[in-house]
Amino acid sequence: MRQRLECEIFGRVQLVMFRDFVCRNAHARGIVGTVKNNPDGSVSVRAEGEEKKLQKLSFLLNRGPFFARVDRVEEKWADALGEFNNFDILY
Repeated sequence: MRQRLECEIFGRVQLVMFRDFVCRNAHARGIVGTVKNNPDGSVSVRAEGEEKKLQKLSFLLNRGPFFARVDRVEEKWADALGEFNNFDILY
């Protein structure tokens, strides 16, 4: 069953290749959605895919790439809406 995961990631998550990290890991798992920087310094992720693969992505979001510092991740789970075809970085 396909699920939707929406996350807001807080900490030192901009200018540390966080969006690229998310995009690469989503592609590797066949997850579709988006990642973007927010004006407040956080990062937003909207992802849809198999629940087990999204759980792995969630684990990775809580760690982040090497130079990031993740202070907290706010997650919201729901049924997939089917609105994405790829995983894209939004600018």
